[in-house]
Amino acid sequence: MTRCLRFLTVLCALALAAGNAGAQDAAQMTLHLLDYIGSDYAGAVENGKVKSADEYKEMQEFAAQAQERLNNLPEHPAKASFIAGGVALAQLIARRAEPEAVAEASLQMRQKLAATYGIPLAPRRAPDLARGAKLYAEHCASCHGAGGRGDGALAKDLSPAPANFHDRERMAGRSVYGLYNTITLGVTGTSMAAFKQLGEEERWALAFHVANAGADPALVAQGETLWKTGAARAAPSGFADITSLSANEQRKRGGGEAVLVQAYLTAHPDALSAGKAPPIAFARKSLADALAAYRKGDIAAARDAATVAYLEGFELVEAPLDNVDKALRLAIERDMLALRTAIVQRLSPERLAADVAHVDAQLAQAQARLEAGELSPGAAFASALVILLREGLEAILLLAAIIAFVRKTGQAAALKYIHAGWIVALALGAATWAVASYAIDISGANRELTEGITALVAAAMLLYVGYWLHGRTQAQAWSAYLRENIGRALEKKTVWAMAGVSFLAVYREIFEVVLFYEALWVQAGDAGHAAIWVGIGSAAILLAAAGWGIFKYSIRLPLGPFFSAMSLLLALLAVVFAGQGIAALQEAGLVGATPVTFFSLPLLGIHPRLETLGAQVLVAALIVLIQRSKSPLHPATGESS
Repeated sequence: MTRCLRFLTVLCALALAAGNAGAQDAAQMTLHLLDYIGSDYAGAVENGKVKSADEYKEMQEFAAQAQERLNNLPEHPAKASFIAGGVALAQLIARRAEPEAVAEASLQMRQKLAATYGIPLAPRRAPDLARGAKLYAEHCASCHGAGGRGDGALAKDLSPAPANFHDRERMAGRSVYGLYNTITLGVTGTSMAAFKQLGEEERWALAFHVANAGADPALVAQGETLWKTGAARAAPSGFADITSLSANEQRKRGGGEAVLVQAYLTAHPDALSAGKAPPIAFARKSLADALAAYRKGDIAAARDAATVAYLEGFELVEAPLDNVDKALRLAIERDMLALRTAIVQRLSPERLAADVAHVDAQLAQAQARLEAGELSPGAAFASALVILLREGLEAILLLAAIIAFVRKTGQAAALKYIHAGWIVALALGAATWAVASYAIDISGANRELTEGITALVAAAMLLYVGYWLHGRTQAQAWSAYLRENIGRALEKKTVWAMAGVSFLAVYREIFEVVLFYEALWVQAGDAGHAAIWVGIGSAAILLAAAGWGIFKYSIRLPLGPFFSAMSLLLALLAVVFAGQGIAALQEAGLVGATPVTFFSLPLLGIHPRLETLGAQVLVAALIVLIQRSKSPLHPATGESS
């Protein structure tokens, strides 16, 4: 009996699936006709008069076909409204209504039809644009031309002529989904055949390629700026948003900015990250999700959503926001951390709702600040200069000190290890930039994890090198050490520690610089790119001068003051790295955060949180213990006194 019921259930499921597929096919052809009416009617009627008799006749024919297909749709409670909508659309065309009215009526029917019969309006994943280009060359170029201008080898013998994809007025009325439908179903009465032999993903790839054929690179670049800074108020946020609406429809819904973002996302559909919204919009939605989960009692889900709101949302616009309102950026960062702490502490839902509302208002304010527009060339220059100076000073200071040390102590053979460390860091930094720009999107958690771990490992290595140096802080002690080790190089573990510090110090700063400059490049726009390069060049010159000055004057110091100064520098940097490392792990959600009343100085790793301050106090205590436990070598014997 059970087996029989199971068999009947499977039969019913298969029948239902077949019925749904049939309903979708019927509705898809109807939607295809409605899309043509909405996009091409403007070429038939203008100001209540027939603009093209042939086009107008075609619109009437399509409207009649749409009515017939609407009448034959599978039974559904909404079917009567579709039939009425088809009649109303035909009447609009009959009385030569304005194109805007026909386009709106077509859009409303298409959206409702797709929702009712479950017609997918977007690809399941980002289409392969390279595959689309190859398919176009194989199947379309002979008619539409290699560049999509309708001038292929076979075009002269075709009537009507193949479409010119560089006709911006006409293409502005076509959606990517409309192009996909045309590729799938063909166009009756023309040489445009159906390409159902191609797979669904191939047809989507081909549709995106066609949609991009006449795209203006300058407009695409503007759209990229708006998308990456989250500055567009009503930007498309998923595949369905960019495929189901034409540029004209997008303009009516969200204005010119939405059209620019659509142009960018059509050219770079992988940027959608499976439908992820712009950063600030994503952060606000994630915070709303966190509150909803918290009210249901799911603390873990609420904490995860709040963490994602920061890492995959707000953090992506921290750099551009820093350029226009650093105080607001710091306030949002602090309050989002406090919000995650409140979730862990299980405050009342009412209190958490108030905290979420507060952060949401701050995010809205940040959105408004970012919407002010592109940075001026002067601001772009200043930002590029400060970013590299700020991030590079620690690394250049530490490198110059280590290089001066090995030269001053006559251990030039160790220089190759030190240089290898920072050279490898530079190469890896370039690879990181390439990966972040062209291959994958480095997640927020991975960014913070990388920064946190490298900072903590660098702090540990600095402690070791500082410990090694402490016993040689007097000139006599160093002379004794050299007498005992004449002709020998530095201990291998010390050399490798210095090389490791060289690598970590440089790579950590480069990693941050790459992320900051990516955001700044987008925010500055084309007009500010030259200013950014000038800022980078100026900062590099200043850093080189600083390194040269540190090396020149430190090498002239007597041995005792030199070792003391270097030991102090390493100790200070170890404390700084400890605070920065714990702070990064807190942002990644791996370490808790307990706010305390204290001042904030992120440049030195000082954050008003118990955990970061505790780590710095611990490292400082270890440094004090090192100083007290290891006495300088006896000047005469080289033994401990």
